[in-house]
Amino acid sequence: MSITGNGFDPPANASLYSIISDAARSHPLRDSLGGAEGAPLTCLEFDTRVRAVASALLGHGVAAGDRVVVLGRTGLEWALLDCAVLAVGAVVVPVYPTSSAAQIEHMLRDSGSTYFAAETAEDATRLKEAGADAVWSFDDIAVWSQGGVSPALDERTAQVCADDLAMIVYTSGTTGLSKGCMITHRNMYVSSANTVRQTGGLFEGVTALALPLSHVFGQTMLFACLAGGASTVLLPGIPELVPALARVRPTFLALIPYALEKIRKHCRSMLTEEGERQAVVNGLRALAAGETLAADHPVGAALGGNLRYVISGGASLDESTAGFYAGFGVTILNCYGLTEAATAVTVSAPETNRVGTVGRPIPGTAVAIADADGEVLVRGPHVSPGYWGAAADNRPVDADGWLHTGDIGELDDGHLRITGRKKEILVTSGGKNVAPTPLEDRVRLHPLVSNCMVVGEGRSFVTALVTLDAVQAEKWRSEHPGDDPATAIQSAVDEANSLVSRAESIREFAIVAGDFTSANGLLTSSLKLRRAAIAETYSADIDQLYMSRG
Repeated sequence: MSITGNGFDPPANASLYSIISDAARSHPLRDSLGGAEGAPLTCLEFDTRVRAVASALLGHGVAAGDRVVVLGRTGLEWALLDCAVLAVGAVVVPVYPTSSAAQIEHMLRDSGSTYFAAETAEDATRLKEAGADAVWSFDDIAVWSQGGVSPALDERTAQVCADDLAMIVYTSGTTGLSKGCMITHRNMYVSSANTVRQTGGLFEGVTALALPLSHVFGQTMLFACLAGGASTVLLPGIPELVPALARVRPTFLALIPYALEKIRKHCRSMLTEEGERQAVVNGLRALAAGETLAADHPVGAALGGNLRYVISGGASLDESTAGFYAGFGVTILNCYGLTEAATAVTVSAPETNRVGTVGRPIPGTAVAIADADGEVLVRGPHVSPGYWGAAADNRPVDADGWLHTGDIGELDDGHLRITGRKKEILVTSGGKNVAPTPLEDRVRLHPLVSNCMVVGEGRSFVTALVTLDAVQAEKWRSEHPGDDPATAIQSAVDEANSLVSRAESIREFAIVAGDFTSANGLLTSSLKLRRAAIAETYSADIDQLYMSRG
């Protein structure tokens, strides 16, 4: 078992809003949060706007414990409403903009929400079709934020406690209906504050937050930025982040591996193939030696010029991507967590970063490895008290208080290494265990590839389904008339196979029509593969792969 130090645990009368109000009193003129345009608000200005929105909520009859659905992309209005709902003791129910009609209907019905907010008119229509009554717009929130403060607000905020319910976050499960995970003020406070403590002065810098606030990772990073004092620009997503980097000039970012891969592909236009390969080699060498390379290169400038660290979580990260960024002076700090632990379980720190691991437990968190099957177990004050609604009978922890994560891992001198997921390990008919994620990560790095899923459960060998990036594929075909893109993809498959034994390697692959997206139900809202749905959709392609070898 590994446990890191004594973590910060808020007093019983503390709420997430106290992070904001404390900053307004202690650092009134320090930069805090801002939208895509203009400078960030100061801590005092942000607190004033939160209080105004909270007062408007009281005026609309929002009571403590009421559930408030929010559907939209990350932005200042989302954050203001988020913090205001929590300030009055109500409960945030975040919904992904990419959620299907059936998913939205399930979340509204299961949560019993009575108040609703949406970014766009289209989003509002989707909520109404799922059963919502009146829906506030983000424009309404912007207007409310300029209003006055209710005399009743202070009494209400003082009644909110650390163990009160703050959020119901619906997990984007790869199968079945999502479960509403209950997150208390204490859970989120502990997760965010101890992430700040783990990473030293990292959160005293400048950042752009483009993670979805509909995901618990985005929420944790939002409150970590508020607690740590970061000057933060809120952006709707990765397409808006890339062009904003030169203006914002962040010192650190929080991203998921998918975003890091997209930004890496964007930077390829500034490099030759050999230049990219050399950057990876140089970067991995620097990481191994604990060194930081200079960032005086067009790629470094494209990343803003000041970027030094990226906290990466949500999925595995291919080692070559870590090397690529290190080649331009940017260190990837891998982290690990899950919704049931308010995101943060382990975080890599700048001083103790170790390649190939996801860091050490944040302060106050215990991590153990189950003897029977190597499952990662977690215990701490940030672990969820349970599930809401239809999933309430499911217990996230065992009788000894351990959260069973479903991930397989090992501890190396206190550093956690994730080696697979219990439900995603493929077992071939020959009895070989295959971890598909490292293979998929490596294939997906090819410029032509949009996504990849490895197949092999109960089969005699391993195969893969590959989808193409439509824009890159069109460009490639114009430059290679008459050629089959499979010849180019083969190099990516060969590179992936170099990571594993022959028994684990991809023997055949098929380029399939369309793509895996959350809109068509083949990815979760957090961009994880829905393996069963993909296998069913492309069952004929899979059958053909195995027929080709008899």
